[in-house]
Amino acid sequence: MKLILLMLLLSLSPVAPAFGRSALEPPLQVWTVGERRWSIEEEENYARWVEVNLTEDFFIRHNIPVDCADVLYAVRWIYARIARLPAAATTKDNQLIGHWSTQWGHLPTHSEWHKDLRFRRALLYMLSETTTRTLPSDTYPIRIDRESVTPGTPFFVTESHGGVIGRVISDGSSAHPLQTWEATSPAKVHQLSGRDFLTPRPESTVFSGLVRFRWPVFKDGKWQYLPPPEHPFYSLEQYASDFYEGHTDFVEAVAKRIDPTDYDPWEKLERVLDTTVRYLMDRVPIVQAGYQRCHKGGCREGSALWELHSTPGRDGRIILLMDHLARIIESNDLDRERVKGKMEAISIPIQKGQSVTFRHLFQNYLWLSPHPGDSIEARWGLRKCEMIFSQMKTTKNAIAFIERTYRKKDPKYADFAIRQQEEILRRFHEEWVKSDCKEPVSPPPKKKVGR
Repeated sequence: MKLILLMLLLSLSPVAPAFGRSALEPPLQVWTVGERRWSIEEEENYARWVEVNLTEDFFIRHNIPVDCADVLYAVRWIYARIARLPAAATTKDNQLIGHWSTQWGHLPTHSEWHKDLRFRRALLYMLSETTTRTLPSDTYPIRIDRESVTPGTPFFVTESHGGVIGRVISDGSSAHPLQTWEATSPAKVHQLSGRDFLTPRPESTVFSGLVRFRWPVFKDGKWQYLPPPEHPFYSLEQYASDFYEGHTDFVEAVAKRIDPTDYDPWEKLERVLDTTVRYLMDRVPIVQAGYQRCHKGGCREGSALWELHSTPGRDGRIILLMDHLARIIESNDLDRERVKGKMEAISIPIQKGQSVTFRHLFQNYLWLSPHPGDSIEARWGLRKCEMIFSQMKTTKNAIAFIERTYRKKDPKYADFAIRQQEEILRRFHEEWVKSDCKEPVSPPPKKKVGR
């Protein structure tokens, strides 16, 4: 009897929380997590969620303004809120905030994250207090393999730019196995840009490059981060000089780690071709809807409607795929007539009663217009000289933006990004001359009419 009584008393006595376990959660915190914690299995769930749910219009649909670093933090916090997992972030003044914070407790909450005013307010505050400079405190470097680099994996370049892996493609159907989602500065509600993984060599001084978010744990009566070396994917291998041996640069070294297969050139061509056709067919209804809504005006560039109906990110991915197709054909000396016949046999119906062949698009892919108010013909590269002129202007503006935004704070990244844009501009000039285009003549100024 005494033994039973003793056991009963022990079961009712307060017990200090074990490592990773939380005490009673305040009712006013942003969201509750109970006993749920991050694990390898939860990271796999996160990767699947990112691959399915993160799209170019994700932040437009949920009305969340983001810049490049915001994408990394926002995606992690939103999933953590949905899955009731811990989330944290280091602010500019080196304070750790997270799901346990109570300063938004006066606001109502909701079961759905996008309707949860308390969470949305905390999310926007967190995004305003974090940058690429805070990422080294919230992330840890990882080994480069298929288990570690998954959808949702962040990457960043020193203090200037970052993005998140959206998909990992290991069947040879893309130019690079890592496909990313990225945004630009300043923070606003806009589309994400999808592209192949492209970044300069990471810096070991700030542990930039491919990283993962650290796991918040409850220890010694408070939430804090698990030390980086204790995470399951931790590694410093991407900073070692031998990581690049046998490869031209960091980007190629990463590609071979993720997908080391050497594909048959013709098989590779067919796979990339199928992927490109799928992107083009998906673009057809988007272009038609944009034209119907915007061709009479009202979709000013940069406006909410323009962001919703324009296609710069999608077109950028199509351009990268077309570039890759060209490299496959040229570097493997494939039968040009056979390739030509295959491309001419594929028809893209751009509007009722009008189609273009894949070969036409392959020859004119640089001149696809992303502007929803342009004519259907211009959207599909049928007004080449107009588009070359417009794209040259856009590229020059991009160079000026990079100089203005990154030159002082990260000159290495500025040089890297400008070289990419200058190469694009060089190709535009070549095509301008080859197509015998003439610069449009500005209309004469209107004469003032006297009273």
